[in-house]
Amino acid sequence: MTPLLPGSAQGRVLKLPSLSLWGGVDPFSGKLTDPALPHCGESVKDRVLMIGEPVGSSSSSAVLLELLHAGNAPAAIVLGRADAIVALGVLVAREMGWATIPLLVMAPSEQEGSADGETMKIE
Repeated sequence: MTPLLPGSAQGRVLKLPSLSLWGGVDPFSGKLTDPALPHCGESVKDRVLMIGEPVGSSSSSAVLLELLHAGNAPAAIVLGRADAIVALGVLVAREMGWATIPLLVMAPSEQEGSADGETMKIE
């Protein structure tokens, strides 16, 4: 795992093959809203959100910022590839003095070694 924005966290893994935060996560409740997702209706709050393929939308950073502000953000995000838009949400929260989360990259092939629901500790 390669940290993009380092930090420490612990939580149960919530694995998704792909996700756009914009339209895929309610920014105020933290619940997954895309009916195509295997965990639709579940909350990302305090989970290690593992996304094989982040799906772009420039509004994803705003959704993540809202999640951080409302206290409904994941404990950490692990992406299959680097995504500057997701990172921007964490960076803006940090600049505003809000709590932030670690953001890491782990190749999808490596993500296969992590089980959905297992507890993951990031340091």
